[in-house]
Amino acid sequence: MTAKTILLDGNSLTREQLVAVARQGLPVELDSAQLRRVQRAADFLADKVSCGEPTYGVTTGFGSNADKLLGAHRLRDELPGGHPDKPEGTLLEELQHNLITTHAVCVGKPFAEDVVRAMLVIRINTLMRGHSGIRVETLQALTAMLNSGIVPVVPEKGSVGASGDLAPLSHLAIVLLGGGEAFYQGERLPGAEALARAGLTPIRLSFKEGLALNNGTAQMLATAALALDSLEYLLDTADLAAAMTLDAFAGRSGALRPEVHDLRPHPGQVDAAAHVRSLLSGSTLVDIPYHLVPRFKQWSAEAWVEPQDQALSFDIGWDWVPANQRHGREAFYKRFLPFRGGKKHQPQDAYCLRCMPQVHGAVRDAWAQACRVIDIELNSVTDNPLIFPDAENAEFIEEQVISAGHFHGMPLALAMSYVKAAIPVLASISERRLNKLVDPANNDGLPAFLTGNEDGTDSGFMIVQYTAAALVNDLATRAHPASVYSVPTSANAEDHVSMGANEARHVLEMMEDLSHVIALELYTAAQALDFRQNMLNAARRLASRGDWKAIAAKIANAPREDHPSYEQFASEVRDLMAALAGVGDFHAGESVRGAHAVLRRYIGFMSRDRAMDGEVRTVCDLVRQRAL
Repeated sequence: MTAKTILLDGNSLTREQLVAVARQGLPVELDSAQLRRVQRAADFLADKVSCGEPTYGVTTGFGSNADKLLGAHRLRDELPGGHPDKPEGTLLEELQHNLITTHAVCVGKPFAEDVVRAMLVIRINTLMRGHSGIRVETLQALTAMLNSGIVPVVPEKGSVGASGDLAPLSHLAIVLLGGGEAFYQGERLPGAEALARAGLTPIRLSFKEGLALNNGTAQMLATAALALDSLEYLLDTADLAAAMTLDAFAGRSGALRPEVHDLRPHPGQVDAAAHVRSLLSGSTLVDIPYHLVPRFKQWSAEAWVEPQDQALSFDIGWDWVPANQRHGREAFYKRFLPFRGGKKHQPQDAYCLRCMPQVHGAVRDAWAQACRVIDIELNSVTDNPLIFPDAENAEFIEEQVISAGHFHGMPLALAMSYVKAAIPVLASISERRLNKLVDPANNDGLPAFLTGNEDGTDSGFMIVQYTAAALVNDLATRAHPASVYSVPTSANAEDHVSMGANEARHVLEMMEDLSHVIALELYTAAQALDFRQNMLNAARRLASRGDWKAIAAKIANAPREDHPSYEQFASEVRDLMAALAGVGDFHAGESVRGAHAVLRRYIGFMSRDRAMDGEVRTVCDLVRQRAL
């Protein structure tokens, strides 16, 4: 076994290993010691069949046909001229073969390759536990199909999540029999041809092997595990988008402090706050004094004198607060200079910024709960009946071949319902931050829709928010839990089902729209961050030249020179100039700067309206490719 081969023993498969096989194409190898347990169960089952013991799914029919015992020969063989179809093999083999061929009835477009590869890994791993009765050679054939790159065509829709994912797993198994269809080296082929091209041959199923192959939770588990892998990355990316937005607002960090979250220590909340703090490390934008932050003013030809500044696409300004308007706020103006710029004089940010740890953290907790369930399921036996060949003091076969309900997907279904409800929450708070960035009434001195629009012809980032809003609505309307609506099957023998396959598939599909919303926030926040940094640094450069009147020219509500308060105004403007000149370069946190640099490598600052469709695709691709 190489370092890049995943060893399957039925007991130690991790989500990370599953994703590596599914999405990176790593091969798998079967643990030799565990294969002896697999063979022990198969031998036990063969022995019981030879003794004539009646066994569900081996010598009986399935589901509502469980009361039908198979005879010694086919009744249709007694027809004049013999059986018209002339089936191969024994009646017991025909039972298993028919189970797979008649259950492969899913509809819809095929699952992506990573989902099907994950299904194969999960099925192989659970069969390695040695409680399903499958033979070693059949399990090895399934493994060879995975390692050879054969990807069975599995249409997306058809499982009710109990008895497991019968229909999709039958599509998975039918290729082993030389039926169905499969993708191989980029081509969609008949199953038999795909096997032949890979140098493999079809197999014939033995006792219970059809049931072992199609009775389990592999589809819902595969889609759930891959969705959680994507969500883990998107949670971190949402934190990054929030940090970039907070930097762009020159916001407040108090709501992120560890002592705050020690008082309400939900794990996800604590982690989200800590993560955003780390992303903001090194920022000189958060928590800067109100009076240093100018507000955006539209550019004019007279806005800037120095050549370095004449290329700017904006002007800046403040309002002076006269002494007679400071009554009752004297303590505030002892600490802060009396200039109103871009930042509102209030000690807290809007909920979409201040409550980010609580909201992102709650989604993290939903993700963590689902991971706990999925991690258990990855190494669980989920078919039926369960075989215990070494049960002590067993008197009857029912004590060693036990019908149970491990195929029922409700543990996964409810876990994914929780995640499903959380996804639009994460998207919604991201869209609210995006909306706040473009709304001039709420963006703390940034330009409306993040564009100068001197001539009234520019829309800027206005419609980016529309797209995010549409995506959030779409996610919200898809968040209804499938798990609460059981539709009985098999003539009511299976009278309560989980719908976990639909639930997990929905969650996996929703990852794309969630990714797009977060990408759109990053796209918008990068533009806003450029404006904020450039406006602050323009003010700092202006102040560093030592001409207080140049700063005063940017301040509205100034008194006339003959006004009694003029000297006070001039003194306070000098204080503002000194405060601005005394700070270093204004910039975002180190991690935010890194992400911003990646975005700017592909998408430039938008000083005037231009086509944005390609840029939207680019930023969505960057998030999808995990480039940030």
